[in-house]
Amino acid sequence: MKITPYRTRLFREREDLFAFTIAHLPTPRNGAVVVVTSKIAALAEGRVARAAGRRAKAAVIRAESDWAIRTKYVWLTLKDGVLMASAGVDESNADGKLILLPEDSFRAAALLRKRLMAHWRLKRLGVLLTDSRTLPLRAGVTGTALGWAGFKGLRDYRGERDLFGRKFKFSRVNVADSLAAAAVLVMGEGRERTPLALIEDAPVEFAERVRKDEVRIDPADDMYRPFFMGLKRRR
Repeated sequence: MKITPYRTRLFREREDLFAFTIAHLPTPRNGAVVVVTSKIAALAEGRVARAAGRRAKAAVIRAESDWAIRTKYVWLTLKDGVLMASAGVDESNADGKLILLPEDSFRAAALLRKRLMAHWRLKRLGVLLTDSRTLPLRAGVTGTALGWAGFKGLRDYRGERDLFGRKFKFSRVNVADSLAAAAVLVMGEGRERTPLALIEDAPVEFAERVRKDEVRIDPADDMYRPFFMGLKRRR
C-alpha cells in the first residue's frame, strides 16, 4: 500500500471541494482511495463559527454534541455515534474561527466520489474523510475516519479459522479508521498544508453502498462503558 500526500494552497471557506481536489491531485488508477481532511470538507460547507471566550466556545461545543461532559482539559462529547473531544470543534489552522465538522461526512464523501469518478472516468474509487482523535490513556493524536464512500469500512473475520483452526468469535478489522490513521500520519498535523492524499493498492473491498453505522457500537454494548458509568451529563 502506498500513501502520497499532496501539498496545496490554502483552502478558502465556501470553496468548491471538487474543483480544489482535481486541481491538486493527479488522475489516479482504478482502485485508489482519495483522502480528504474533514476540515476542508467543513470549510466547503461553511461550517464555521465565531466564539469569543471560553463560554461562547463551550456553547458551540454543546450545541454540536449529542452528549457532553466537562473534563480536566476538554469537553468529552458524543457526536454522530463517535466519542470525541469537543464535538470536533477545532481552532487550529482556523484563522481565528472555530471549524466544525461537516454536516454529514458520509454524504460529503459520496457526493465528492460521484463527481470524481465521472471526471476521471473510473469504475472503482474510494473517498475517505479524516479527522484526528486522541485515544484513552495514550499520548498524541491519530487519524480516524469520519465518513467514507466506495468501499466497506469493516472486514469481518468471525466464523473464519485462525492459524490453529480455532474459529474467530469477535475479530473484525476497522478498515476505514486504519486507512485514516495511516493517511493522517503522512499528511501531518501542523503547517504541512497537505489536506489531500491518494492511497494506492489498499486492501479494501470496493462497494457502491456503505452503511453509516458499520463501525459504530451502541454505548450500552461498548466494552469501555464501565469507565463512563456514573458520569453526569452537562448541557
